[in-house]
Parts: sequence; C-alpha cells; structure tokens
Amino acid sequence: MTADLIIRRAGETDVHAIVAMLADDPLGTGRESLDDLTPYEQAFAAIDADPNQLLVVAERNDEVIGTLQLTFIPGLSRRGSLRALVEAVRVAAPARGSGLGTTLIRWAIEESRNRGAVLVQLTSDKTRTDAHRFYTNLGFENSHEGFKLKLT
Repeated sequence: MTADLIIRRAGETDVHAIVAMLADDPLGTGRESLDDLTPYEQAFAAIDADPNQLLVVAERNDEVIGTLQLTFIPGLSRRGSLRALVEAVRVAAPARGSGLGTTLIRWAIEESRNRGAVLVQLTSDKTRTDAHRFYTNLGFENSHEGFKLKLT
C-alpha cells in the first residue's frame, strides 16, 4: 500500500487536484468550486510562503490522491510549547478505504514530533461521525468542544 506512495510538500501545480478533493465531499460541494482557481492560488501562495504552514499531498503513480495541511502554532501555554493543527484532510474517492488516511495522519504526527510539537490537534465537523471514529482509533481524544464564528 505505501511502497509506491510519496508524501511531499504541495506545489502550485497541485492546487487543482487539492481543490477537486475538497469539493468532492458532502460539506465541500457547497463551498468549493473549480470554476475559478484564483482565490485558491492566492491562498496557496500565502500558505507556501509561511514557514509555520505545511500543505502536503500524497501521490501515487504521479497522481495526487490525498492531502492535508499542518499548521505549527507557537504558544505560551504548556510551558511555551509548539502545537500542530491538522486541517483539510482529504483522500480522493478512488483511494478511500485503502488506509491512505491513516498513513497521512501518522505522517503528520511524526512530522509534528520531528518539528518539536508537543501536541497535535484537529477539528472535525460534528456530522462526520465516521471521521470521529477514525481519529479516535488513531489515539486522538475528543477532549474539547470547538466553536466557529462565520465572518462573511
């Protein structure tokens, strides 16, 4: 499964494939669009320029089949610890159920550890009960309630 898999920093040419995975999702279908990649390309440029951001893709046979974003957050709490935030985990439809999601999350945990983070955190929409089970099985604890405020 993982022998021919490459996890690498995303490049500008990966933006279309990443957006396609974001849009191919019950929640993403209403908020993402492949019609105009300009805002995504601008966001990619900002992510790519920020040393505390790491957007990666999983690639097999020159095809992007997964993605996630890691944000490294320095903070004063926990004795000045660095924490990592996992966002936008997606696996392309043909690769779902293959173990790729597990591989991506384990990679993110190890990358976070290598960068000195003491905590890896993530949020998952309340409707994604399968994802909640997935994260729990990987050792994550449902320890907090998350809150969001839409500004637009």
